[in-house]
Amino acid sequence: MPSPQTTPAQPPSSPIELEVVIEIPRSSFLKRGSTGEIDFVSPFPCPFNYGSVPNLLGMEGDLLDAVVLGPRLEVGSRRVVPAWGAVTLIDRGMADDKLICSAVPITAMKRVQVLRFFHFYARCKGWLNLWRRRTGRNACAGWCEAAEALARARPRDPDWPGPTLPY
Repeated sequence: MPSPQTTPAQPPSSPIELEVVIEIPRSSFLKRGSTGEIDFVSPFPCPFNYGSVPNLLGMEGDLLDAVVLGPRLEVGSRRVVPAWGAVTLIDRGMADDKLICSAVPITAMKRVQVLRFFHFYARCKGWLNLWRRRTGRNACAGWCEAAEALARARPRDPDWPGPTLPY
């Protein structure tokens, strides 16, 4: 399996469409998890709509994360959007893919902006984890194709009880 690139790749010729449920609207300061509970209040507003794919689990056992670029969307809203790529975040030593979705193709500049955010977010999450006394490496591992992130995900069992790790 190829490792994620640290520089943005060209977008795929055909994005992969999937349903995303919005958990954190763009400009929100509240970071909510897939169960809807507040994880933390951020000192910075979220620059993107942040949600998850309701029928897939990521490598860390929680719903597969998805970022939806564009205007602010309401909490709980569902959208079918194209995934143009993914960013792999390492959180407490666990890989956690974030699909990057947009109604329009993602430009090279937008990919750079998304990667810059996740490099910054990984550092902030590292400090938060240190304060919470949660060990493990935090970093942004870079950009990969959406198909690579989806290949690492697994179908959600209908009896899935929710994430097993506290965030």
